[in-house]
Amino acid sequence: MKVRFGIFNDMEKTVTEAIHYRRSVRIFKSDVELDSTIVKQCIENAVLAPTSSNLQLWEFYHIADRDNLKQMTKACLDQNAAKTAKQMVVVVARKDLWRKRAKANLDFLKSVYGNKPEEEYSGREKFALNYYKKLIPSVYFDFLGIFGWLKYLIFQIIGIFRPTYRQVRQSDMRIVAQKSAGLAAQNFMISMAALGYDTCPMEGSDTLMVKRILGLPSGAEINMVIGCGVRDEKGVYGPRFRVPFNDIYKKM
Repeated sequence: MKVRFGIFNDMEKTVTEAIHYRRSVRIFKSDVELDSTIVKQCIENAVLAPTSSNLQLWEFYHIADRDNLKQMTKACLDQNAAKTAKQMVVVVARKDLWRKRAKANLDFLKSVYGNKPEEEYSGREKFALNYYKKLIPSVYFDFLGIFGWLKYLIFQIIGIFRPTYRQVRQSDMRIVAQKSAGLAAQNFMISMAALGYDTCPMEGSDTLMVKRILGLPSGAEINMVIGCGVRDEKGVYGPRFRVPFNDIYKKM
């Protein structure tokens, strides 16, 4: 008999407890189902993660349908974390949506400022609006990588005389989008752990196959596929290993 695993707020772990509880679980219990509503709530927590310029260049695909899970398992190379997952969440980086997300930020700011005529905006308000009208397009726009290298050279020259932003190539902006998506993924996994659910972030996948299953355009990029379930007693393959803290902690 299958059991639906539900969690209540009074059982929620603290942030520190959730971080320590979270492990990459490779085998999930076969007889325990997840509450899709709770998984969705954890995705809602994911989108509150910090994101570069608040562009939110991400999407989240919540997979609970068995046929889709079967397809995704094949795309994830039939690894155990995929085969036994009750649900999956695919985190997608969408650098290609920068125009749409910049406009959304611009429209939001205008509404916050009262949708005033242009001349009535304060200096601070104009600065914020111009950030999305002028600066973001200047950084994100590119054509076959040519403009990116031109901007890179210009910013390197500026950097000789004063501190400046240097990551302006197309490859740099891809990294920016992927970093933001990774932060959101961590928010999701910690939220799941806080509620007693388990996850396994999987980079081992045929990303082209995943994109086809999800119907994604060429500009979308798979950040990671996250298997979700409740850990089997053999689901964690061993004790947690981290290099000594003093090896990676540098106080200046």
